[in-house]
Amino acid sequence: MRNSSILCLLVSAFACASPKTSSDTEVVESPYKTVGSVERIDSEINSLIAVGAEIEVIASGFEWSEGPLWLADQNALIFTDVPTNKIWKWTEADSLSLFLEPSGYLGSETNKKEPGANGLILDRDGNLILCQHGERRIAKMNSPLSAPTSDFTALVSDYKGNKFNSPNDLVLNNSGQLFFTDPPYGLDDWDTKELDFQGVYRLDTDGSLTLLLDSLSRPNGIGLSPDHKTLYIAQSDAEKARYYSFSLNENGDVLSGRILLDVTSSVGDELPGLPDGLTVHSSGTLFASGPGGVWVISSEGKHLGTILTGEGTANCTFDSEEKYLYITADAYLMRIKVN
Repeated sequence: MRNSSILCLLVSAFACASPKTSSDTEVVESPYKTVGSVERIDSEINSLIAVGAEIEVIASGFEWSEGPLWLADQNALIFTDVPTNKIWKWTEADSLSLFLEPSGYLGSETNKKEPGANGLILDRDGNLILCQHGERRIAKMNSPLSAPTSDFTALVSDYKGNKFNSPNDLVLNNSGQLFFTDPPYGLDDWDTKELDFQGVYRLDTDGSLTLLLDSLSRPNGIGLSPDHKTLYIAQSDAEKARYYSFSLNENGDVLSGRILLDVTSSVGDELPGLPDGLTVHSSGTLFASGPGGVWVISSEGKHLGTILTGEGTANCTFDSEEKYLYITADAYLMRIKVN
């Protein structure tokens, strides 16, 4: 599922293929290499991604890039490289720099498969909250974003005395409730799996933890509808590759659920990747990593099209103005302009 080969670190500057031209349009070349294409299944996608929009590779050389998070006050994107236990920072002006190391595992083992942080989010006070694979917990960074340090406070690390598997992705609602998934991907051979299920949880502001779901085989990416009444979860199971939709009540409890879209038939070598991280556009449209790239899915479950990256694609997020969709895809950081 992951390409573990590491390239020499390449950043930002790539030659771009010749752009499309017209007699009355000024040609502006992108400074970045462009790859892939956009598969347009329904015309509704054109209102989200303009015809002719290209996928730009803005940084490269990672083992498995994940967890993209936009920092509005720095006009920057941070994202994790899970196997190397690092978080990177990218800006248009300064390109790529190391943001934090270590990010997820603080111990001395050197052969952990996925030690680093995975999903990232900011809480209501602007603190960085991390899914720490290596430590098997949700934690808060105890330093400002302008001067990050590997000093963390665990917010939650177990369910009823049993350690989590490896918290993977998380989302915060307007009330400050934190929803997160806990598949087993961060567990190593010597780790003891203490839970006999893969859970979806809610952590409330008073520190209380609620198990919302224990029936999904591989819960992974997670997101909320713009009104925060619907919880979306991607399942990274090759035999049941699905996106789920769950209705929530005002307390954040699950009322009902359904399969939003089943993409199992698309899983295969020709379309690398499985349902993984996702983000929700202000229109309510899902942008969800899956076979071949990022699937664009309406809130009703209609497949509008796919951003075909050509790589196993882990996650995606928008900047604060939704001008670009930033995509973590295997060894690459990519972006595509959105409307």
